[in-house]
Formats: sequence, C-alpha cells, structure tokens
Amino acid sequence: MPDEVLVTVDGDAVQQIAASFGLEVRSQRQSQLLGTTLVRFGIPDGRPVGVVLAQLAADGRTLRREPNHIYALQQAATVVNYAFERIALDSREASGENVRIAVIDTAIDDTNPALSGVIADQFDAMPDVPIEARDHGTSIDGLIAGVGALKGMAPGARIYHARAFEGGKSTMDIILAAFDWAAEQDVRIINMSFVGPKNDLLGVACRNARALGIVLVAAAGNNGPKAPYGYPAAFDGVIAVTATDAKDGLMQQANRGAYVFLSAPGVEMVAPSGAGSDVVTGTSFAAAIVTGAIANLLHAAPDRSADWVEKALAATARDLGPKGRDNDFGYGLLDTKAAEAAKE
Repeated sequence: MPDEVLVTVDGDAVQQIAASFGLEVRSQRQSQLLGTTLVRFGIPDGRPVGVVLAQLAADGRTLRREPNHIYALQQAATVVNYAFERIALDSREASGENVRIAVIDTAIDDTNPALSGVIADQFDAMPDVPIEARDHGTSIDGLIAGVGALKGMAPGARIYHARAFEGGKSTMDIILAAFDWAAEQDVRIINMSFVGPKNDLLGVACRNARALGIVLVAAAGNNGPKAPYGYPAAFDGVIAVTATDAKDGLMQQANRGAYVFLSAPGVEMVAPSGAGSDVVTGTSFAAAIVTGAIANLLHAAPDRSADWVEKALAATARDLGPKGRDNDFGYGLLDTKAAEAAKE
C-alpha cells in the first residue's frame, strides 16, 4: 500500500509515535503470533514508504517496521481428480477425519455440496469489503476436504476458513489478522495459497506458528522461472509447493528456486467453485493437495509433529528432474503412501 506502514510497538506509545512522525493510526491490535501490538499507520502527506520506514527506524519505541505489502492468490489462467493416483493416496481410504486445518483465502460458497459439513468455523478479516468472489477459496477447501462427487484429499477434516482476499489481493495487515485467528483455532495445518514479497512481520508469524507445532503449507508461486522468491513459501519452516501436471511435468509458469520444497498436482484439476465446479491450475491448488495429504498422515497418527511431517515428505518424495533436491521440483513429487510408512 503506497501510503501505509506496519509497525510493532511495545507499551502505550502509539499516539505519540503518530504525532511525532505526522502519521495517522488507521488500525491497531494485539497480535498473538507477533507477541506485541501491530499498528497500521497511514502516511497522509505523500512521503514515500521507504522514507517513513527510515524515519521510524531511529525511534526506539518501534520494534519492527515494514511496508503493508500486497499479496496475490496463486491461481493461473486457464477429469476426475488425477491427484490421488499421482501422490499415491487411495481415494477409497483417504481421510482427514477430525484433523483441524486453517485456510487463509477468499470467501467461500459454503452452500456448495462439496463443502457440506466441512467448514467448522469462518472468520472475515476484511468485513468492510463486500464479497464478490468465492471461487478460489471454495476450490482450495474442496481440494483439501471436499465430500461427495468432488471428493477432496482428506474428507472428514475440519476446515477453519479465514477470508483475507478480495479481487485476488490482500494486504499484510489483513493477512496477519487472519493468521492470528487461524493460530488461535488449535489447528494442525495452515494452508496459504498466496504469494507476495518478503515481509519480516510475516516471517515472525510463520516462525512462531511453527513453534506452536503447526504445519505450514504455501504456494511457491506462478510468476515464472525468473521471478523472485515467493513468500510466505520461502520462509524457513514453510513447506513450499510447486505444481505438476498429470504426467508429472512442471507447470510452465511456476516459480523456481532453492526454497521449493515439494511438487504436487496442480494443473487442470477439477475442483469445486462458487459456481459449482471448474478446472483449476496453479501452485495454490498444489498446496491444497499437500495440505490434504498431510491431514491423512496426521489422522493416521495424531502425535506426528510438524518436524516429522517435513522430514518424512522430503525423504519419501519421488525424485523428479535432476537427481536430488533441485530448484524446479524441490525434493520431488509427494508420495503419501511412502510418507505414511516413514519411521521416526
């Protein structure tokens, strides 16, 4: 956002800081994951964000200072779900029963039959913005835990859905509010099918969520081979997922980089949408497949830790591309059956 900055502050100095630097307090709240007060300051006089951040850096009352970056959902343009076969998950036995999963995405169409009984709770991190689109979030939730004709990877899982996107966009402030809510729901997994620039506040939130034992899954990005690293996927402790097709080929527009952790189906898959169903493509949807597979692993053995999940997925992935981990496919294609058999 060109006229906003996010600042973490200890104590009661918010109004004084605003007065000292000619800023407006547009919102403030206590963040569980950041462990402090997060303030969204507006810049009413047109100063560049970088200038204001530099000015604030000299003030000891401020702890962290970041732009209010904009993030984008990772859905590429564009049949029974082929993902079950590709990731070695028996569709007849797939279950995420009672595994609690948070999804941060668009609003959803909870009247879609594929989401019947799937949604445990919802949170709207942008209540003042009218809802116009429900497709992306509906597809993500459906691919994870859908029921009926459009069965997801982990039917029986309980989805805690946070709306944080409209028109394919959100801001760091809104995402952090959704992230805090998600972490408070005692979930085992958080699915983040969006990408944006590196933001230290998001990095802290991811690190602290992982310290709580939450498995973090994120889309690697659809911005092409030469794109910069996509976040939150590129943060340590986040499982960055790229997308492959029915023949295990890499999605052409996928991001590349050393942060890519795992490959999963994400090209031309049938998924629920706000209008009923659609054919979807993108690393967003590959991330949902991985989230659903992890829910199966946790359903089978609830005491498995986030560290165990990460190590098991890496050790059992089916190698694609150059031998070993690479910048295109990560460790390779998700193999749920092999991960299930992995030992501590």
